[in-house]
Amino acid sequence: MADESVVESPVKRQRDDDEENEVSVSMDVEGGKDPLSNGLSSVIPGWFSEISSMWPGEAHSLKVEKILFQGKSEYQNVMVFQSSTYGKVLVLDGVIQLTERDECAYQEMITHLPLCSIPNPKKVLVIGGGDGGVIREVAHHSSVEKIDICEIDKMVVDVSKQYFPDVAVGYDDPRVTLHIGDGVAFL
Repeated sequence: MADESVVESPVKRQRDDDEENEVSVSMDVEGGKDPLSNGLSSVIPGWFSEISSMWPGEAHSLKVEKILFQGKSEYQNVMVFQSSTYGKVLVLDGVIQLTERDECAYQEMITHLPLCSIPNPKKVLVIGGGDGGVIREVAHHSSVEKIDICEIDKMVVDVSKQYFPDVAVGYDDPRVTLHIGDGVAFL
């Protein structure tokens, strides 16, 4: 189950260069548990820093006002925090997935460009995208009669519905059917 303890005092931990997309800090939380022993987040006193081998020589940091959720699902570490400039932020395995401030740029481009290249699309399958932003955008297309979304991690869906209701609003569309499972197996 997710640990929703309040973070009291972050302490930096040395990064192991061999760990891809692992987190680089440790935190003391209520109850004495260290959620980062399993790579939960990268919060360094007041800041989240995304440091990944996907972007060598770069680090992306946001000022953290409050950690709203931390949990470890069967598949990944999930965190939501309130940033001072980008609103709420969804992080999976230490990598930012969306921010309230700029999520629409990604969701709109990945959805509308392909759908506008197909005359009158009727059925859409989204694999992944558990935050619901893509299905929200697909729902804007009136020709679409059926939207299936297959997301492997139910925690991502639940957290998105709770903390990002304006993004996850697509789940409320009657044309949407959510399937929890592996996308390859679903196909």
